[in-house]
Amino acid sequence: MLASAIAGGFLGTLVFSTLVKAASELSLTRMDLPLLLGTTVTDNRRKARAIGFCFHLSLGILFAIAYTGLFQIVGRSSWWLGALVGALHAIFTATVLVNVLLPVVHPRMATTETAANDIALVEPPGFLMLNYGRGTVLVNLVAHIAYGAIVGLVVRS
Repeated sequence: MLASAIAGGFLGTLVFSTLVKAASELSLTRMDLPLLLGTTVTDNRRKARAIGFCFHLSLGILFAIAYTGLFQIVGRSSWWLGALVGALHAIFTATVLVNVLLPVVHPRMATTETAANDIALVEPPGFLMLNYGRGTVLVNLVAHIAYGAIVGLVVRS
């Protein structure tokens, strides 16, 4: 079960990342999760993207393990159940995680209290991550649904 959770998390995160990057290249969003995550540990933007991608991949695997625990509690796993959990995950991420928790721990994220002489490397996402573009809500939702569906499909309960 753990091996399938790790495989599902790895594959799901790769698809998630590919969808978000493609959406960014198509100008549907300015969301850059590797940069957002990586700038928590470095102000070098190139290094931040590499570190952030590794961090995102690790989080994707950890979330897949959590999804697997939920699937065990429910007594089944499927692509549609994973997609549903992914949609709930997207809503939690876009409302609570990036607006309440991330600004508290992110040393380089601008806030409403950031002074003009402070240098912030990362713009705050805002409600539903709308500061990264109007399409970000949909991109985030679709990417999380795809992630959850893949995890639900790969994990064996």
